[in-house]
Amino acid sequence: MSNQHAIPFLQIRGGSSKGIYLHDADLPEEGAVRDAVLKWIMGAYGDARQIDGLGGGDPLSSKIAVIKASEREGVDIDYRFIQAIIGEDRLDDTPNCGNILAGVGAFALETGRVKREGDSCSITVYMENSGKLCHLDFPIENGLPIYEGEAAIDGVSGTSAPVICRYEGLAGSLCGDMLPTGNACDVIDGVRVTCIDNGMPVVMLRAEDFGLIGTETPDELNQNEDLKARLESIRLQVGPMMNLGDVSARAVPKMCLVSRATGDGAFSTRTFIPKACHKAIGVLGAVTAASAACLADSAVADLADVPDGDVKQLCIEHPSGVFDVQLTFEDGAIVQSGLLRTTRLLARGDAFVPQSIIQTKA
Repeated sequence: MSNQHAIPFLQIRGGSSKGIYLHDADLPEEGAVRDAVLKWIMGAYGDARQIDGLGGGDPLSSKIAVIKASEREGVDIDYRFIQAIIGEDRLDDTPNCGNILAGVGAFALETGRVKREGDSCSITVYMENSGKLCHLDFPIENGLPIYEGEAAIDGVSGTSAPVICRYEGLAGSLCGDMLPTGNACDVIDGVRVTCIDNGMPVVMLRAEDFGLIGTETPDELNQNEDLKARLESIRLQVGPMMNLGDVSARAVPKMCLVSRATGDGAFSTRTFIPKACHKAIGVLGAVTAASAACLADSAVADLADVPDGDVKQLCIEHPSGVFDVQLTFEDGAIVQSGLLRTTRLLARGDAFVPQSIIQTKA
């Protein structure tokens, strides 16, 4: 008998991230044993390189999706996102991840959890982290996803088939309200901030308030210890203000530094997730940042070029390129957020964890 336990998985690139996708039924019930199994799968026992696991040693590739067929009316799939925190021997299922979400439909079809016919597919996903819905629309052939196509997203080489993500009712996904402090602008440590949650808790700040131009590279910002200390001080103070409590060990809120666009975008961003600068920008972080730019009294509104009308297309600049977000308004409220992602199945197989870890379930 093998002294290791096999757990089926797919590795999928979702948007500009990649993760290990698992079926809920293949894992122990929720609790300490499941957490131990997931950390073994990723190699997340304090090793920042994740050598002894499938994680990539980077926040964008240290991600997990746990998926099951939904019992909710009108919903196909329940999806829980889990971040394996690099080098910290812990998991965080507080935030959502819209990039990994982009691969959930592919997982559902590839594993037979959902079956579809025709040349296009629409799958409704319940996001367990936030209690919100997203509709994924993408092309299929013979009941399986088509991965090749002409859609391109910054942060990913080449082109792929499009995955259209249509989010509903994102406001207050974790904080309870889109503006959890009750204000469009607060002042923390003498700095203007907007604490906002339209899919992802984010603190919006002006790059100039930290002596930055806003075009610095992620490496430059990650080496700026004074900047990181100031951002973390603000983050810890706003955690309770955003109804998130003590956020010292949590991956939210993210911290987004905003400056004027350098190209044809609406504005430029440098996002910390939450303590390292993102090489691009997260999906739901982009939606939330765009939402903040549309608030007339926000801390960053005057830095953004926002179009008129109830359907606003905003191009957000980030270190790897641009990210397009479409916000639909009704009576001044955002009712739907749409964006383009791509996905690709990378690998399938069994992940192995020590049998002794599974046996502790008893």
